[in-house]
Amino acid sequence: MDDIIKFLQNVEIFSTLTTDEINQIVNNSRFVEYNAGDVLFREGDEGHELYIVENGIVTISIDLQNGTEKELAAIHSGDFLGEMSIFEDAPRSASCYAKTKTRLLMLNQNEFFQMIDQHPEIAVKIMYRMLNITTRRLRNTNEFVADTVRWGEEARRRAITDELTGVYNRRYLDEVYKKQCELAVDNKSPLTMIMVDLDHFRDINDQYGNDVGDELLREVVKIFRKHFRHKDFIARYGGDEFTVLMPGEHLTESIVIAGRVCEDIACLAILEKLKGDIKQLTTSQGIAAYPDCTDEAEELRVLADKALYSAKENGRNRVVSAPLK
Repeated sequence: MDDIIKFLQNVEIFSTLTTDEINQIVNNSRFVEYNAGDVLFREGDEGHELYIVENGIVTISIDLQNGTEKELAAIHSGDFLGEMSIFEDAPRSASCYAKTKTRLLMLNQNEFFQMIDQHPEIAVKIMYRMLNITTRRLRNTNEFVADTVRWGEEARRRAITDELTGVYNRRYLDEVYKKQCELAVDNKSPLTMIMVDLDHFRDINDQYGNDVGDELLREVVKIFRKHFRHKDFIARYGGDEFTVLMPGEHLTESIVIAGRVCEDIACLAILEKLKGDIKQLTTSQGIAAYPDCTDEAEELRVLADKALYSAKENGRNRVVSAPLK
């Protein structure tokens, strides 16, 4: 008993208690032991116990969106854990594991509050110390979680966007295409796809170099962003190929927008200032819309591709739409 009292006197949240007051803590608690790797509790579990580590190490982890866990902190001898669920009567906000063989003093929620009711002077001392420690811990944890969220969002952004132009990449468009087709059919709403090829882009790269080609790609995307809506999905589908998915847009309106894009790109003056045979960047565009051109939304890609091929065959620098059904 003396060893337990001596241990608790060195625990920060009990450091201002008298020996008699610490005896009250001992009488309302019990020791539990865990082996390395054992689970104390998991995120989302009901929480009814407050723990104080006598010896060993306990780790606190949270679940990430990718299905893995991230360790937030390690709790050592003299530290406490599990207090938030007790005070808020809420599910556990994190998972806790014994990193080594661990012995903990466990205070049950009912016994803890019963002790507070019977000995309010003890409660005031404990709660004051605990509040300071918990506030400090939450501040550090929140900063870590914020950094983790920012890291996750940045990783997600990199995974779905084209590094050079900042628009979506092909992988993400393929994912969105299927979902948007399903939504269009379920909601009986229009959906348009525009496929865009930059005419003679390989020859432009050969004559002027990749740096000029990259500059042109970025300028083209600026024009896209000028004319297409925020809710439209603009994706770089290949080296000089782009695809735009326009939810809620009919064929007629899409043709007008695509025509403006075609005109603005043809007006870019970058190549006029350089030495080379090609002085103008133009585009070939193919459009298809559901339900204007097809009763099958997922047929848009095939129809838009055929319309794009027709635009190239008929002289480029133009917009061609799939026929109405």
